[in-house]
Amino acid sequence: MGEALRGRDFLAVSDLSREELLDLLEIASQLKGGLDPGTPLARNSVAMIFLRPSNRTRVSFEAAVHRLGGHPIALFDREIDMGRRESVADVGRILDRFVVGLVARVPSDRDLRGLAQAMQGPVINAMTDRGHPCQILADCLTVQEQLGHLEGARITFVGDGNNVCNSWMEAAEVVGLDLRVVTPPGYSPPFPTSELDSALADTEIIYTDVWTSMGQEEQHEDRRQDFGPYQVNQSLLAKAPQSAKVMHCLPAHRGEEITDEVLDGPQSVVFAQAENRFWVQLALLLGIFAPAAAAP
Repeated sequence: MGEALRGRDFLAVSDLSREELLDLLEIASQLKGGLDPGTPLARNSVAMIFLRPSNRTRVSFEAAVHRLGGHPIALFDREIDMGRRESVADVGRILDRFVVGLVARVPSDRDLRGLAQAMQGPVINAMTDRGHPCQILADCLTVQEQLGHLEGARITFVGDGNNVCNSWMEAAEVVGLDLRVVTPPGYSPPFPTSELDSALADTEIIYTDVWTSMGQEEQHEDRRQDFGPYQVNQSLLAKAPQSAKVMHCLPAHRGEEITDEVLDGPQSVVFAQAENRFWVQLALLLGIFAPAAAAP
């Protein structure tokens, strides 16, 4: 990656060029294979705002910051009450004086961009209502590992046209994926959608996500009805080639969007996919912060 990402914000997959994304995945693969990243964040801290519950995102980022010699500082809604106790801009300005950068998992993409505008240090999008780019970087690494290629990979996204789907669409544009999106009527993203059977016929990857995302809990029963025919189960899997792999960004609502039989079955690569969150985020942090500004 050289200096391509150094000091930059990472707010969306589309912030990367094709070459930058592929280089980042290559570094992630090398790190996974044993490359020593050094400790470019030694004597530095990275703030991490979590206004939504987090498991994989928090643990993988904290572990990655620590691996680079830095100190991750997790902040939660009850502590900063962003937008009410303090303005978004003031939170960003204050954090900028304490830390070298920020990882933010916030409901509003507008607030994420407000933080980025207020801060001189880099800001990384750890999920908003509009996108989940770090998840998709990990997913791209997983697809590359499973298929041996990324460009032209036939990926069928089945479910809600949500933030994960949005980031997949950006990745498709950046690296030339053959992305098919299958949603119930009324849940489509601003992207041409496919019929389920035709999309699955030659797919290499079947990808799904929860039907009800955080903040949509009051829609749960309606969504269960609308999405029922799109459950990733053995019947759906039978419409795809036997070589197709199943992916899910987790957490999974077992028995809703995916069955236990598929999630724990031989075609699932879901938990290898989850592990790759660490490796791509380690590579992303390395690209952005190496070498970090030396502490006095």
